[in-house]
Amino acid sequence: MSPSLILFAVPAFFALIGVELWLCRRRGRRDYRFSDALANLSCGVGQQALVSVVSGGVLVYLFLFERAALVRLPPGAASSWLACFVAVDFCYYWAHRASHRVNFLWAAHAVHHQSEHYNLSVALRQSWVQRAFFWPFFWPLAFLGFPPAMVVTTYTLNILYQFWIHTQLVGRLGPLEWVLNTPSHHRVHHGVDPEYLDRNHGGVLIVWDRLFGTFRAEEAPPRYGVVQPLASFSALRANVDPWRKLARMAAAEPRLSGKLLVWLRPPDFRSAAAPPEEGPLRTDPGYVLHDVERSPLVRALAAALFLAALLGAIAFLYAAPGLARGPLWAGAAAIVAALAAVGALLDGPSSPEARGAPTAASSPKGLPISPG
Repeated sequence: MSPSLILFAVPAFFALIGVELWLCRRRGRRDYRFSDALANLSCGVGQQALVSVVSGGVLVYLFLFERAALVRLPPGAASSWLACFVAVDFCYYWAHRASHRVNFLWAAHAVHHQSEHYNLSVALRQSWVQRAFFWPFFWPLAFLGFPPAMVVTTYTLNILYQFWIHTQLVGRLGPLEWVLNTPSHHRVHHGVDPEYLDRNHGGVLIVWDRLFGTFRAEEAPPRYGVVQPLASFSALRANVDPWRKLARMAAAEPRLSGKLLVWLRPPDFRSAAAPPEEGPLRTDPGYVLHDVERSPLVRALAAALFLAALLGAIAFLYAAPGLARGPLWAGAAAIVAALAAVGALLDGPSSPEARGAPTAASSPKGLPISPG
């Protein structure tokens, strides 16, 4: 995503989040929690900072397009853009579906699902490394002659579309539900209920799920999150913890083949050698949503530090195209460090490090699950 698109989208994102928060309060809904929303936004800011540094997937696409494209589609033709839109959405479906069925891909994607709430801020809760694992699914488009700029732009618009579907305030949308990915369809995707797991992977279009057998309509209100909760509001821990769990499972396997297969198996597969699951599961009866009591002063400090990181990230993204490699990495590292500090403030003494416990250890006191 180009810096100009990011700078344009950020104010719109925050304005719409503000509107949704205002509507939730007017209607007496509890769709937002301060620490959870700030953690979501921290993940998004960190992702954009790191994407500006690591662009290997785009470079490979450019190389394949220049050296191996079978044809060259005209970038000025409307038909080329329409075909690219459909092709990108098709590739996105398979990248997204694979990210739910292959452990190492899930580790790169799980961050987006860790929030136990569902609101527009969750749309910005993005993994810091997922894009690197998504790009190989789009490389075949280079052979078909789709120009790199067209693919990047179409992919960006695909992701931007998905922002608005992360809400509980929009119900079903009639005939549009047959073609488009809607808030109702995407609520199902974020559900941890057995009937909702690994469903509705489409980006803009829901037709791929209908064609390939992964569609599920929304019935009962979903429970949101991941099966093994993170129990933390740290953006840094959110991105590291899925990999730590995989490494722990691989270390427990007695044979080399088992250690390698851990990374390729589905997330729900557990061998006889696998260590016990950590803490309560999101699907356990009586599970309470993770929350940590923090004083108004600490919350204000966390918000101020996040705001500083956000403004720094915007300036960094604007300047990134002209920066040398050293300052580029230093800037991204500074933003990540600030976001890690925000998470430490939000977690406080109940953080896993302070308790001397594993990252996803038993849930501290939480809030009862509220309706809606």
